[in-house]
Amino acid sequence: MNHSRSNAGAPREPDLPPYQVVLSATDWGSLETPFGNGEDLPEVLSRLLTPDPRVQVNALSELGEMVGHQNTIYEATAPAAMYVAGILTHPAATTPRPYRNVPIRAALLNWLASTAYDASDEIVGRTEQHFPDLLAPGTIVASFRDLRPMLYRAVSPFLRDSHEGVREAAVIAALTSPSTPRSPNTAITSPRTRAPSWTPAATATTSVLPGRHSKRRATTPRLRAFPGGVLGLGATQ
Repeated sequence: MNHSRSNAGAPREPDLPPYQVVLSATDWGSLETPFGNGEDLPEVLSRLLTPDPRVQVNALSELGEMVGHQNTIYEATAPAAMYVAGILTHPAATTPRPYRNVPIRAALLNWLASTAYDASDEIVGRTEQHFPDLLAPGTIVASFRDLRPMLYRAVSPFLRDSHEGVREAAVIAALTSPSTPRSPNTAITSPRTRAPSWTPAATATTSVLPGRHSKRRATTPRLRAFPGGVLGLGATQ
């Protein structure tokens, strides 16, 4: 008698959607940024794929201000991070950075690391002392943290990249996007990955970091299915 167990019925972990799908299927104009909504983000994100490294670097700097101003996670931060993670394998990511012997890919990884750190266990653990509802289901920061295993899977192949600068950036990005979601006070115990848990009933209520908190109007994310079952993100009043 065969007592072996089959994983055939186990739910498949969602893959990172193609960057083209993230760009076209996200309702950027409905997503909050520090300066209004994200309607200008598609143009900035598209410039990351231009062959001119100076344009790429400037676009990455603009992106940081538009979705991570004052180290805050906004509604538009998650899809922007998905796009950046999705272009890590694009030929444009191999463009040498001006005045540095390192591909633009390292800068993209550093951006992901910096953005994910704003929702990291270290930051959230300190902030929760003052804002106990920080990780309540459906808040912006909780939803972004659920995305981290997907980001980890996009980053992890570059831990063995041939370029030292890319490897170093990938290590930091992987540390800030752990492969297994966990509470801020839980140590890493397993390399297993788990799927993000975007939920249609989620409600975003506040910004996320100490010294930068401002009450936001409640918004209910509107989710659209990407091919393969991965979800897109929009927001409705």
